[in-house]
Amino acid sequence: MQLKKGYQQLIDEARAKIRTLSVADAQALQGDPNTVFVDIRDVRELEREGLVPGAFHAPRGMLEFWADPASPYYKDVFGSGKQLVLYCQSAWRSSLAAAALTEMGVPNVCHFEGGFKAWKEAGAPVATREPHHKA
Repeated sequence: MQLKKGYQQLIDEARAKIRTLSVADAQALQGDPNTVFVDIRDVRELEREGLVPGAFHAPRGMLEFWADPASPYYKDVFGSGKQLVLYCQSAWRSSLAAAALTEMGVPNVCHFEGGFKAWKEAGAPVATREPHHKA
């Protein structure tokens, strides 16, 4: 099957439209009251790998719904006016997600190079997320 565009072209096009931080620049924003780290990975990845301390979890599949004030799923963090630093495991999904939010008109959106894998490799702090067990 021949596609019109492959995943790499989609990522490249997204990255041409968004702001990408280095891991060091992202680390420097940790603890900034005007910045929110947004983890878009699946909850199982958070439980297995950990997350940036204090990050807000917004699964990629719900992101556009959570960001739109007209949606019944809207989350206030997306209208906070704070800088939103998105990340996933290797910066592929976060590239696409940052482009989608930017296209929607959400201000101050960026992501960081290399994703959570690069964050951990840089020795940046990692918080644990306990598995959620349904009773």
